[in-house]
Amino acid sequence: MPELSHRRRMLVLAICCMSLLIVSLDNTVLNVALPSMQKELHASVAGLQWTIDAYTLVLASLLMLAGSTADRIGRRRVFQAGLVLFTLGSLLCSLAPNLESLVAFRMVQAVGGSMLNPVAMSIITNTFTAPRERARAIGVWGGVVGISMAAGPLIGGLLVDSVGWRSIFWINLPIGIAALILTWRYVPESRAPKPRRPDPVGQLLVIGVLGALTYAIIEAPSAGLTSPLIVSFAAVAVLSLAGLLLYEPRRAEPLIDLRFFRSAPFSGATVIAICAFAALGGFLFLNTLYLQNVRGLSALHAGLYMLPMAAMTFLCAPLSGRLVGSRGPRLSLLVAGAAMTASGVLFAVFDAEATTALMFTGYVLFGLGFGMVNAPITNTAVSGMPRSQAGVAAAVASTSRQIGQTLGVAVIGAVLAGGTVGAVASASYETGFMEASHPAWWIITACGVCVLLVGALTSGAWARGTAHRTAKRLEPAGTDSETASDVPAQKSAGTGADA
Repeated sequence: MPELSHRRRMLVLAICCMSLLIVSLDNTVLNVALPSMQKELHASVAGLQWTIDAYTLVLASLLMLAGSTADRIGRRRVFQAGLVLFTLGSLLCSLAPNLESLVAFRMVQAVGGSMLNPVAMSIITNTFTAPRERARAIGVWGGVVGISMAAGPLIGGLLVDSVGWRSIFWINLPIGIAALILTWRYVPESRAPKPRRPDPVGQLLVIGVLGALTYAIIEAPSAGLTSPLIVSFAAVAVLSLAGLLLYEPRRAEPLIDLRFFRSAPFSGATVIAICAFAALGGFLFLNTLYLQNVRGLSALHAGLYMLPMAAMTFLCAPLSGRLVGSRGPRLSLLVAGAAMTASGVLFAVFDAEATTALMFTGYVLFGLGFGMVNAPITNTAVSGMPRSQAGVAAAVASTSRQIGQTLGVAVIGAVLAGGTVGAVASASYETGFMEASHPAWWIITACGVCVLLVGALTSGAWARGTAHRTAKRLEPAGTDSETASDVPAQKSAGTGADA
């Protein structure tokens, strides 16, 4: 990629952030609209899960393919294709006549979305080459997630209450079209010097693992854990995972280079991403249904209730990016893990939802934790990796996020479905919901504890050493050891000023 002026780099960052905005906004807006969609489309809890997980599942399955394809045929080209598909999918979702069509069109959206965020992150990584500048840029990137979380519930609630749930997909259209035009005009084309070859077998195995596992979790409450259907899908997931672990190391250019995971910061970032986004997916799903179906709030009022969480995410995301750039990832990860754990304990032990003030406290803590965790995940994923593989490394981090959100919605939804089964009358539904929410909150608490412990373990001197050794193994022989985080010797060196 040619050297760009500061102004041009800022413009590229803004364009990439537009893609993140529509993808993130789509998720937060959709959560607020779930109860309205449930009533109009006569959907069960499992049906609502599929409107979210069909998207995140396809996204997770294709992110690494999109990252490596962009490195091979051109990042701008793939990014533009993603904008077209995502915008088209949004239009189709707004016209969906039934639940099945909506789920199918969400998958079209996801195919486009898989070409956006990891490719945009690769563009940013190759545009902002100085470590501190990159950390700040990715802090801005993380701040966009906060903006979407703050604006999503409000915009979604307002649209659902005034126009209807279909209008939530319309907001993607002007942003997607504007981003497409600006990308064509201002974003330079770039490719990896030595891109990877396609790996169709690895891609099919990834789809097998994620698809079969998600289906088994979501459908288990209705079909039964021991039913032949659920057992069969669980077996497919296990066999696909085993095949992936055996097949990928034998390829010269695998879809997933398992050597990445020899870096403790990279492996830690993957685990943290899964846990943090599982907590987020479960948190949003649980609270949206509680506020509207149990408390009886309108979509707009439910969005206003969740504003404390969104505001804290908005404020803390850029702060975390600056902390990571100056002091490394450790502090951000410890604060994130502690805050998310405390939030989960408030709901699991003290029934925070029964008291509005305590519930808002839990929202603030969760927003603080989630706002602090995103920047360390992203920067660690690309830090220490050869710049030629930045797209794949960023895609692994993005995939981990989507896997986490998929599993969070699937598991929390399955717990709720099991606890509320047979609850027809509002009173029995409320009782069943409250009882089912306790184990759900313990799951979210466990995710916070995992972020805390893994963050502490993988952000020290030993972890930085594994990152340096992994970078040397990944760099092809005879090439300069230039990585995505060639940083001066400072606290954030090597580990990654994880942004």
